[in-house]
Amino acid sequence: MKTLYLECYSGISGDMTVAALLDLGADEQKLRAALASLGVGGYHLHTGRVTKRGISAFDFDVHLEAQEHPHEHHHMDGHDHTHAHEHPHDHSHDHTHDHSCGHAHEHRNFADIVAIINRGALTPRAKELAKQIFALVAKAESKVHGLPVEEVHFHEVGAVDSIVDIVAAAFCLDNLGIEKVYCSPLYEGTGTVKCQHGIMPVPAPATAEIIASSSLSMTITDNFGEMVTPTGAAIAAAVSAGAPPKSFSILKTGYGAGKKEFERANVLRAHLIEERREGSSDGVVKLECNIDNMTGEQLGYAMEQLFDAEALDAWFTPIQMKKNRPAVLLSVLCRPDRLEKLTACILAHTGTIGVRYTPMRRIEMQREADEVQTAYGAVKVKRSRWGAVEKTAVEYESAREKAREWDVPISEIYRAARSEK
Repeated sequence: MKTLYLECYSGISGDMTVAALLDLGADEQKLRAALASLGVGGYHLHTGRVTKRGISAFDFDVHLEAQEHPHEHHHMDGHDHTHAHEHPHDHSHDHTHDHSCGHAHEHRNFADIVAIINRGALTPRAKELAKQIFALVAKAESKVHGLPVEEVHFHEVGAVDSIVDIVAAAFCLDNLGIEKVYCSPLYEGTGTVKCQHGIMPVPAPATAEIIASSSLSMTITDNFGEMVTPTGAAIAAAVSAGAPPKSFSILKTGYGAGKKEFERANVLRAHLIEERREGSSDGVVKLECNIDNMTGEQLGYAMEQLFDAEALDAWFTPIQMKKNRPAVLLSVLCRPDRLEKLTACILAHTGTIGVRYTPMRRIEMQREADEVQTAYGAVKVKRSRWGAVEKTAVEYESAREKAREWDVPISEIYRAARSEK
């Protein structure tokens, strides 16, 4: 299972989320194509790397073409306050929305935005997630304004900001194959923010409403200014499965740049993680049994069942039993909390009537999924590190796919991938 952990210790906004996911490896070209398919104009994207307090981070910035200045994300993200009605709003991040530059004040309601999302070239999962996130914002705005959701209208400019950030976040989560997301508490600043409702304390009304209606927790910092935008809060509320597990391995880390400058680096850190169950972070269990009454086909089927039951590894070793009968030794590695499940699987699918087990300790290298660019395209690899020791292994399925695509020996794909660092 691909699991994401969002560390929101410098806040969270839509642009920061998208940037962190792109830094983790989401496909930027496919993202641009997906956004273009929505048929929403009036903006262009700026992406690239920036440095925040010495941390190299990816930057995702939506520039509105109807404005003279790059817009900074106000509410609802780094572009963030998506608002209703025609009052000018001035929000958090560093750029300002200026609606006095001749831009017509068109409005979109929630149904209009849903129609835009539905017509986009997105997977069903990405569409549903984008609509879920936008619905959280619309509901918050409806409560703040005291209007039914269907009567809440968003400024043309604010809606473009929000549509781009929300759809981009949903696309990237889907593109990375993220199946579960954990969030830290949302760290917010102090002071006030100017919005359609006038000067309001941080967090802004819509942000506070989203947090109040979700299971998210918030921590106030000494930083002056808005750190959590409505879009950022809505993304976290839509995807979060709660607090992160106490024990996990980090497979890869991405940094998404914010637009503010605080004493701490204004970045959203996103980790791809592998969960570890309580009490199993430093150990495994090896189960063994001798088998002399099964055919090769039956043994193969038993092996499949063991991996389906979450065995970490399993193998057969040829042995000789009493009366010199040929047999196999079945060995299975599992996490301690899977001991009973794997024992039951072995007893159900093999001819043995007993299972031996031994608790064991092990040292694991830190693993990170990556890909290298070759003459045959991107090939997935797994990088492992332990101290000064580093290893890179080519992922078989990725190499197999390229070998078939180019009609070359798979050894050639391995050679090409290993030659790239």
